[in-house]
Amino acid sequence: QVQLVESGGGLVQDGDSLRLSCTASGRPFSTYGMGWFRQAPGKEREFVAAISWLDGRTYYREPVKGRFAISGDNAKNAVYLQMNGLKPEDTAVYYCAGRRGPSTVQAIQLKSTYDYWGQGTQVTVSS
Repeated sequence: QVQLVESGGGLVQDGDSLRLSCTASGRPFSTYGMGWFRQAPGKEREFVAAISWLDGRTYYREPVKGRFAISGDNAKNAVYLQMNGLKPEDTAVYYCAGRRGPSTVQAIQLKSTYDYWGQGTQVTVSS
């Protein structure tokens, strides 16, 4: 069984930084890329960032561009999210995800594209 485990969440103040980590355990598996999603209370889970192992390209939702940076280690199926300049609207449970197959640029932002999910880590930004 494949498990993704997130860590690094916490309670911070407006403007602070956090670094989320996601590591894999269980049976060996490979992915074409990994990503981060988040879900705020009462809202749908939304795409945050993704990375493709093939070419190293990264993708971000517009509000986090320039503040968040995704990186990872393909061999370890590990992915990280450096979050700077955090805002109260970034408050959510953050989930990492992995996809087994290739994806279009459009589909990389869809939850249905991903096959593996972690349990999430809470990020709370106070004003």
